[in-house]
Amino acid sequence: MVRVVELDFSDFYYTPEHIAYIPDKKMNGALKRVDPEDIRDFVTVLENTYAGNRSYSVSYEGVVFRVERVDTLTGIHFSARRMPRRVPDISRLGFPDPITKQLLSLANSGGLILWGGATGMGKTTSISCLLKKFLETEGGFAYTIEDPPEMPLDGVYEAKNGGLGLCKQTETIGDADWGEALRSALRSRPRYILVGEIRTPETASQVLRAASSGHLVLSTIHANSVEDALNSVIKYAVAAGLNESLAADLLSRGVLAVLHQKLQGGVNIHPEMSFVFANPDTQQADQVRVIVRSGQIVLGTVMEAQTAKLFQGKSLFRTF
Repeated sequence: MVRVVELDFSDFYYTPEHIAYIPDKKMNGALKRVDPEDIRDFVTVLENTYAGNRSYSVSYEGVVFRVERVDTLTGIHFSARRMPRRVPDISRLGFPDPITKQLLSLANSGGLILWGGATGMGKTTSISCLLKKFLETEGGFAYTIEDPPEMPLDGVYEAKNGGLGLCKQTETIGDADWGEALRSALRSRPRYILVGEIRTPETASQVLRAASSGHLVLSTIHANSVEDALNSVIKYAVAAGLNESLAADLLSRGVLAVLHQKLQGGVNIHPEMSFVFANPDTQQADQVRVIVRSGQIVLGTVMEAQTAKLFQGKSLFRTF
């Protein structure tokens, strides 16, 4: 028999009926039962690490798992996602080279890079890999706000420019803590701020303020498209007390890039990407910022034009 960490899986499910499942990679979306020899030891760690927050991290035999503990109709259910031992290089995620190149060009900009998608589509992995690349090339201080931390970003980086990068990861306790954590991060004067997810009004409000004040903010949001991601940020900010026109204005001034990611395939999984970029030079006229500021966010034509330019090797924005 094999042990839990020897199984080939991304997600591990343990039901109230004491049955374990992992994805069946031979059948897209299906599961299969497994019975590793140390299943009771693993579940005991999941149970004993729980401290009241249903989302948390555990370490088991040198592997970190992100755990969701849910009280179902029949009892406690655990979902455990295996986290990588190292943050992979962004070039290994399967993004088209023109998109990666455009993202990396934003390393010295200020504003918001927003990654949308459904649950389990790799959004957090993507922004973590991007932050790691920024630290490896440009250095500087990065501060993360996560619930819980997923990727091993904490540490010192030797940047290609000869300087150093430093990343400190923090964990919030419940939804109410995100806004205060962001305010604290700003007082630390980081070059980069990674916010694991925009999921509360206060978080959205603070992200907009940070992104429009010169910081480079990377975050994710649950969304069905690029336009839905932008609209969701505005709706959250309005719920925090901002009026809609102010929220749209802040977002238009802060936005740098919005991407939507969907994983496709069964055995050979690859990302399907849609995207829009705003001109990092806010002194130049920019169609994306104008559209976002209007509050009527329809970007299909702009996205098509940008896609054509990038994949033809052309610059998205005029330089003077």
